[in-house]
Amino acid sequence: MSRITRRFLAACRRAAIVARPLRTPRAAFSRRWTAGLQLAGVLLATLVIAAPLRAVVGEPAYVSFAPAEGAFALATTDATAGIVVAAEDWPGVIRVARDLQADIRRVTTRTPTLTVGAPTSASGDVVLVGTLGRAAWIDELVRAGKLDVSPIRGRWESWVRQVIEQPFPGVARALVIVGSDKRGAIYGTYDLSAQIGVSPWYWWADVTPDRHDALYVAPPRFVQGPPAVRYRGIFLNDEAPALTNWVRAKYGDAPVRDKPPVPPGIANYGREFYATIFEVLLRLRGNYLWPAMWDNAFNEDDSANAALADEYGIVMGTSHQEPMLRSQMEWDRRHKATIGHWNYAQHPALLEDFWREGIRRNRAFESIITMGLRGANDTEMAAGGPDAHRDLLEHIVARQRDILRQELTPDVARVPQLWCLYKEVQDYYEAGMRVPDDVTLLWAEDNWGNVRRLPTAAERERPGGAGVYYHFDYHGGPRSYQWLNTNPLPKIWDQMALAHQYGADRIWIVNAGHFKGYEVPVEFFIDLAWNPARWHGGNLDEFLRAWATREFGPAAAPEAAALVAGYAKFNGRRKPELLAPSTYSLVHAREAERVVADFNALAARARALAATLPAAKRDAFYQLVQFPTEASALVNELYVAAGRNALYARQGRASANDFAAETRRLFQADLDLMAYYNGEYAGGRWAHFMDQAHLGYTTWRDPPRNSLDAVPLVTHPVPAAAAPALAVEGSEDAWPQLAATTATPVLTAPRLPTFDAVNRQRYYIELFNRGAAPFTFTATPSAPWIRLSAREGRVTGDQRLWVSLDWPSVPPGAPEGSIEFRCGAVRLTVGVSAFRPATTPVAGAFVENNGVVAIEAEHAARHRPAANGRWTRIADYGHTLSGLRAEAPANQPPATPGQDAALLEYRAHVFAGGPAELTLTWSPTLNFMPDRPMRYAVAIDDAKPQIVTLVAANFRAEHHNREWEKVVADNARRSTTRHTLAAPGEHTIRIWMVDPGLVLQRVVLHRTPLPPTYLGPVESLRAP
Repeated sequence: MSRITRRFLAACRRAAIVARPLRTPRAAFSRRWTAGLQLAGVLLATLVIAAPLRAVVGEPAYVSFAPAEGAFALATTDATAGIVVAAEDWPGVIRVARDLQADIRRVTTRTPTLTVGAPTSASGDVVLVGTLGRAAWIDELVRAGKLDVSPIRGRWESWVRQVIEQPFPGVARALVIVGSDKRGAIYGTYDLSAQIGVSPWYWWADVTPDRHDALYVAPPRFVQGPPAVRYRGIFLNDEAPALTNWVRAKYGDAPVRDKPPVPPGIANYGREFYATIFEVLLRLRGNYLWPAMWDNAFNEDDSANAALADEYGIVMGTSHQEPMLRSQMEWDRRHKATIGHWNYAQHPALLEDFWREGIRRNRAFESIITMGLRGANDTEMAAGGPDAHRDLLEHIVARQRDILRQELTPDVARVPQLWCLYKEVQDYYEAGMRVPDDVTLLWAEDNWGNVRRLPTAAERERPGGAGVYYHFDYHGGPRSYQWLNTNPLPKIWDQMALAHQYGADRIWIVNAGHFKGYEVPVEFFIDLAWNPARWHGGNLDEFLRAWATREFGPAAAPEAAALVAGYAKFNGRRKPELLAPSTYSLVHAREAERVVADFNALAARARALAATLPAAKRDAFYQLVQFPTEASALVNELYVAAGRNALYARQGRASANDFAAETRRLFQADLDLMAYYNGEYAGGRWAHFMDQAHLGYTTWRDPPRNSLDAVPLVTHPVPAAAAPALAVEGSEDAWPQLAATTATPVLTAPRLPTFDAVNRQRYYIELFNRGAAPFTFTATPSAPWIRLSAREGRVTGDQRLWVSLDWPSVPPGAPEGSIEFRCGAVRLTVGVSAFRPATTPVAGAFVENNGVVAIEAEHAARHRPAANGRWTRIADYGHTLSGLRAEAPANQPPATPGQDAALLEYRAHVFAGGPAELTLTWSPTLNFMPDRPMRYAVAIDDAKPQIVTLVAANFRAEHHNREWEKVVADNARRSTTRHTLAAPGEHTIRIWMVDPGLVLQRVVLHRTPLPPTYLGPVESLRAP
């Protein structure tokens, strides 16, 4: 092996460990490579592989755009390599060869020849695409010792890519892509398409590839597969109105028929539509689909759908509520008008015949059969639960198995089947119902991304295995969320990596809603299923940077990735449909204004980045990054404006009316933005995808249209004369107080929160007008150490004044002062309190601020892992900074604090001893281990650890459980324990892992009640 080849292979190995954004200017890739070709080629190859421009996300690049030693010339300025696929190969493999031909044309503008036949008919360099056992030329290469297929033979969805010299007479060189099965060959071919720069989303998100005159494939042999999760797919659900309206506008209505019955007015979810879904799934290396089902029937709306799916290589199924490959609509169109919804207890023979027809109809196609039975429209089979109906459901499954034996094979264990333990169906399992061991148990999460149950050690031995049904979109309680992506990658990773660790690795399927808008989480979900070991809590930002590099180029990638992570995180902490005017505090921690400022800053950055992109990239950037960022920012700002209207009306501010007008303006801006997306953007190509309402929710049902009906805006009467008043930070009251301003006892005077010499806070006072005429004011501090941002001025609406202290001048002890405001005849005095702590914080400790010490979880002073447990960081997880995940081997017994429990320690400095509370913010992880609670232990200093049950062993994540509804709405769970602090000064907070799976986000020690905020107090000062 030459030195150059060794360097090339070393670069490949480095790239397999980490993919870095390209930082070398493109000028480095000048065509003036003829001088010093060998060295330049090596340098180029090393750069391209170690820092890919267009690699498959998370994998090393092997395509360069200039020659390198030994590289295969896929395209040059003079020619393109022909593509050869055997005529006897799978139709889906022949199809993907045509797609490769089109992809090369998209990048180079030149179309390679495509031969469906024998490779000996070609000459020069060729790309040979094929499936093991389906093409004679593969067998010939294997017999000749030129192609080693032993790593993939008999394996699921695997492939080999290899450059072979003179494989056949008349063929100089061949780039061979051989799959162990048809999807292996398809994935290997689409992998090459991605490497040359064609995004899987080229059609669905208008991602245009960069133009290149030449394409070179690195020579090292590469073997890929099998995937970690056997079936990886999506569910098109909650598809109306957005996707359905778009389908109807683009493809019309399905043809009306009698046999099978297709009534008028059914959107045409037919072969043209599904071909685009099948293709993007395969380009993402997915293989499984539950089709749209609200008003559609995949197999009957277009009789070509099922055969087309099988031709592409997509495994079809039906949803968790639709057994035996029959959709609910197929039943309803035949029987609903005469006998109602399906009901096995009333019509067993009719249902069995209905199921038999479905199995017989699809017997030639690759499918996974959903077993069992639920009621129509996603309801339980019948009232009464397992006690009343377990025997019936067991009988139903037995009869379904009989049908499979009779219609498919006596060896029914060979038929892929699943039992989806969704909602109340899990109760049947927990009550003791079982299905045969060859049936996959598809555990469902709680519809909000939190797994409810994972396999035990014994269940992992079942040959049918287990899987997870997950959600990126949900139509149901406590509130539907169907508009934009609200799924941060760190949470997806946390829950699905946990699922894989516990052996739920047979099927992963995710409810992708109306599909468009969920591109990033869908790709991550499928990619994680392919190779869970590739991603962990510390490198998820790398996924987004690699994704953004592929879509927008290396220069824009870091910022584009940060924007996507940012808007998804902000939407994840409170989904837009759950926002209300009161969500974020308007008076504490400046929370609402920080939320708006952070969102608006993201939107401004998105607009700025869009302006730097070439025109060909802007449509893709708009839909994938800019629009969801701007739309989310707009909705958050609207609700905060409405909150100000309500608060200011209670305070009697004239500006309450301004914020009513501002709310209406923002509402119109939202309508205009939706109209732009549906009408003007991309020439109206994606019209109707913003038909989904997102404003106006009061229950779980989505409103029929966007409105302000759920936001009662107040029009406040404003007298003509000036009426000075003020409010202070930390209080919703206003002075002079109005009789109806507050239900709390009337305060004698307003007072600012306490200032202390360590934190050196600044607080605001807002002067405002209750009348229309302006007024002037003067502000006079009672002592020279009280500083004001202004001592006089003229107020028309609202004016904020900042108060701080000149600490060198502050007297010792706890001096009191005041600020007197004179506004014409009105005199108002605001109290000021200062405090010099008697103790000096030790370096590194977090310091109390007005009775509160707030610490981000990752800022532990010490982490002591145990032999079988540790806390690991998940970057960018949760409401604020990140999370620390309690990790242990699957089914590890509970840990004991002080013996074998991983420990976190936090240092907090308080200004007084006495009673205190510790409030911890956790992820909403559920009790996924059967009969086992989710616990942690906590103590302060040397106190005995308190064992805290965060989630009880019998906790039920379901509708009408108010605790669960609040936890998923907040996307966080909080727990509070009581403690006693022996003295002022430094204290050590100790938190032990007892049960794995919990993710700690924040630690808040407080001697006084916490102010009512959504995100909690800002992190405390860390003593320098």
